[in-house]
Amino acid sequence: MEGTNPVNKKLAAALSGGAVLVLALTGCGGDDSGDKLNSWAQQVCEGVQPQAKKIEAANAAIQKQTSDSSQPADVQKTDAQAFQDMSDAYKAMGTAVQKAGAPDVEDGEQKQKAAVAELNQLSTSYASLKKQVEELDTEDQAKFADGLKDIATELNKLSESGNDALKALEEGDVGQAMAQQASCKSASASASATTS
Repeated sequence: MEGTNPVNKKLAAALSGGAVLVLALTGCGGDDSGDKLNSWAQQVCEGVQPQAKKIEAANAAIQKQTSDSSQPADVQKTDAQAFQDMSDAYKAMGTAVQKAGAPDVEDGEQKQKAAVAELNQLSTSYASLKKQVEELDTEDQAKFADGLKDIATELNKLSESGNDALKALEEGDVGQAMAQQASCKSASASASATTS
């Protein structure tokens, strides 16, 4: 069994980084904004919150599967399901932002489109990781560990590069309006808990 546990832990750590992406869609602090913007923020936050919880649960499932006694087949099954859940969650977030329309701010439409594209791209990336993990050889411990290492590297890249458009979407007034929403606050708190 030697060799898999550190790799599993590395994978779990990389995944925690992925949860940071959810934070990009949740507000922190700020003043009241216009009614139009508040109503937009409420719609987005309500669409995002259940997905943030789904991503948190997927992260937790992978963290749980990182003990010394974890069998490759179990790790594979858990990881594949978690990646599927994350893929679905980011897609649903993209749909929520799309449905809400453009926020009532300068370049709102452009920022909204970029964020939707980014969320859809994240959904595709996690779907691709699911495929990768399903194709790993669970019979060969060393090969499986190597495969997981590659997936952890991909995850690190995702968590580093994946949220510029989301950050841009919630700059200034948008972020302040989102900060007023109870659903965004709870999404932010649960994502913070996952990343610590």
